[in-house]
Amino acid sequence: MSEDCSSSEETNTPTTSISQDTFTTETTTITTLAFNIPPETPSSSSSFSTHLAIQSLSSILTTVSPSLLSQDQDPAFYLLHNPDISSQVSSLLRLPDSSAGDNNLCRWFYDTFQSSEPQLQLVVLRFLPIIAGLYLSRVALKKPLAGFEAVLLAIYAHETTSRAGQAMTVNVPDLSHPSIYHESKNPAKDNNAADLNLAVISPSLEPHGTVRSTRRARIVGVALELYYSKMSLMPVGSKIDFCEFCKVWSGQDGDEYKDGELQDDQGNVGKESVIKEGRIALPWELLQPILRILGHCLLGPNKDKELIGSASAACRSLYSRSLHDINTQAILATRSLLRLSKMTLDPKNNVDHTEIPMTDVISL
Repeated sequence: MSEDCSSSEETNTPTTSISQDTFTTETTTITTLAFNIPPETPSSSSSFSTHLAIQSLSSILTTVSPSLLSQDQDPAFYLLHNPDISSQVSSLLRLPDSSAGDNNLCRWFYDTFQSSEPQLQLVVLRFLPIIAGLYLSRVALKKPLAGFEAVLLAIYAHETTSRAGQAMTVNVPDLSHPSIYHESKNPAKDNNAADLNLAVISPSLEPHGTVRSTRRARIVGVALELYYSKMSLMPVGSKIDFCEFCKVWSGQDGDEYKDGELQDDQGNVGKESVIKEGRIALPWELLQPILRILGHCLLGPNKDKELIGSASAACRSLYSRSLHDINTQAILATRSLLRLSKMTLDPKNNVDHTEIPMTDVISL
């Protein structure tokens, strides 16, 4: 299929490298005296970086005013949650030429994330679903992608540095070994048996300065892993944008599972369904962070009905895609998410078991 070919063949899109010559900060010169900020203190340096980013963004967006610099609230928090700013940035990103290397908004995203200010990096990550979604959907269209690739490479380089070459692992509980909750009847034969339960969530990272077709899924997947780690700080609109692009990436409608009833897998394997435009290859290194993000949207503390509905629709589309591709690993994962989404949407399960029920009946 054509979507699979894109992952194994080199595209005609020029590779993107991060250099000071191509992506440099082009902002209005602002002196520290203009804001009365002493640059020698760390808090002053952070505030100056935020003010500089807002001043630069105000030349791109009409909804951003330099008056934000004098407001009492945190300017970075305002950029993250303001709906007017989000709407205009989303509209600019969806323009046909938004992914070009000379795009001012992509340049701002790159420079802002490189500032190493955590609050400003959250603003960039807020729009990662749109950047990654449009980027992966445009690869097959042979459009200029240098702008989007520079932003994704900046995020990938940040994660490579922060992980220090170490893989992300988790210890899977094993009841054959004693814990603080239970004693094991059969002691382990060797002390190294517990090492077999160490699961690798994300392998170690290698530094990359360019995006090639063989690295694309890994680079985008790492960016989504960072987004997942900050999801509790992301506004609902950003999560809904991600769910919408998941449906586009799957290329399947998944409407046959809208009633919540999952049919037998063997009867649906290889079944042809409606294939929509935007379908991409979904290797596990890209699909795994996608499913983790969808799981947070379904089971996270934010019980927004629109978000849960959008995440459930994305799970249905990915489940239909996994059946179409006969991908057993993806079938198991997406089917589990579908069952969880069904439980989440069932009113009978919306019970807080920590509350003490009030009743007039005394049970002895």
